Amino acid sequence: MREYDEETLQGVQSAELEILREFLALCDRHGLRCFGIAGTGIGAVRHGGFIPWDDDIDVALPRDDYEKFLVFAKRELAEKYQVMNFEENHNYPLMTTRLMIRGTEFREYALKDIDCPLGIFLDIYAFDNVPDDEGLFRRQAWSSFFWSKMLILRSIPFPVLGFKGIKAKMVHACCFLIYAALKVFRVPKEYLYRKCYESVTRYRDLNDSESLDYLCDTDPYMNLMKREDIFPLAYHDFCGLNMPFPNNLHDHLTRMYGDYMTLPPEEKRKNHFPYQLKFASGE
Repeated sequence: MREYDEETLQGVQSAELEILREFLALCDRHGLRCFGIAGTGIGAVRHGGFIPWDDDIDVALPRDDYEKFLVFAKRELAEKYQVMNFEENHNYPLMTTRLMIRGTEFREYALKDIDCPLGIFLDIYAFDNVPDDEGLFRRQAWSSFFWSKMLILRSIPFPVLGFKGIKAKMVHACCFLIYAALKVFRVPKEYLYRKCYESVTRYRDLNDSESLDYLCDTDPYMNLMKREDIFPLAYHDFCGLNMPFPNNLHDHLTRMYGDYMTLPPEEKRKNHFPYQLKFASGE
């Protein structure tokens, strides 16, 4: 893991905390259901805020609330923040949205060659309805996973992997071949995004299904949560903010990380250390 000096990391965390504060305020104004997930949940439970070495905040909303949020954010926060997702810029290769501070730069090594503005950000995920039928769910999950990875490989020949060694070299070789084929045959990014969006939202009217999921992660099942384990939301302190989380946060974190209360060894402590970083002028 590349390491920040303490002052820089605190500056990044402070900027992200301000984005979170305004994000939560906007969601509260408009009655949007939002909740922290993943490492942000660990930070809240284990540290009362950021994991000490972490440099990002992950939040999620059900799809309908997520799309309402995008409308409100562009209307009410545009002076200070920029909304970044594929629909805003077709060079952005992910199915998430970033709420970024204007006038800043935060470009991870994984995205260093992507031709779109990237600033200090809040990572925002859309959780979609998934069917209760196991066969239908698996087809939706793997279709979404496939198209989201094709969208990434259309722009990034060597994506970040969670493992190393010969296995990583073999996977990267396959990724490069797919990247090259997509480029040679000029497969439109818009086509890949549309196929992925159609897949993740296939059951958007199925509001009585048992579960929700963010289907475009490194594993399409890792974010699967039952509605009753999300709502009603529970609140935890996050750096002095009263932040909503799934009511069964323990199950969500255990599914993703196992024993999340034990600190990982130093070599497994991950962050998004930037290739380029610039704070807003005056900071």
